[in-house]
Amino acid sequence: MPDERGGGRNPAPLSPSVRVVLAEDEAIVRLDLKETLEEEGYEVVGDTGRGDHAVDLVGQLDPDVVILDIRMPGLDGIEAASRIAASHDAAVVILTAYSQRDLIDRAIEAGALAYLVKPFQRSELVPAVEVARARHREMRALTDQARTLSDRLEARKAIDRAKGVLMDEAGMAEADAYRFLQRTAMSMRESMVDVARRVLDEEFRPG
Repeated sequence: MPDERGGGRNPAPLSPSVRVVLAEDEAIVRLDLKETLEEEGYEVVGDTGRGDHAVDLVGQLDPDVVILDIRMPGLDGIEAASRIAASHDAAVVILTAYSQRDLIDRAIEAGALAYLVKPFQRSELVPAVEVARARHREMRALTDQARTLSDRLEARKAIDRAKGVLMDEAGMAEADAYRFLQRTAMSMRESMVDVARRVLDEEFRPG
């Protein structure tokens, strides 16, 4: 049975240290991920092979980043991401061996901010984590008028859903859809969340 533990402090983490909880049911893959993250200066504060234990670890350890495999015993990565997003403010990265759009969409809807399709190169891990952290910071900055965690989470979900609409209906890449929402919000002097809701209500589309 895959083990589960807290700890794993790195003597020379990023400044300030970025705390990571890692959930991957293949022990060898999990160890490789942990070593790669620590070599890059992240602090892996907990790791497990089960999705339900990942949710528990997040509650106990308060990480900045959570990396979840999409297929795990106990709880799959999508459900774990959804539970974490509902109760904790962290950047979530999903690992998947499946590149189907519906699974990726479900992961994003559940609260994932970046994903990696396995097998991936070690050099791809850090960029994915940093993309998730950057999006997490942007989401917080754009929704800082929301006073509660639940409001911030709802705002983030609205933005993610609007990106999906633009990707499906306007053929935009994810990054282009995000920039469109951002630029439109600035030009209209509205919040990005309000623009996202206009897109979802079919009031607004790219010209």
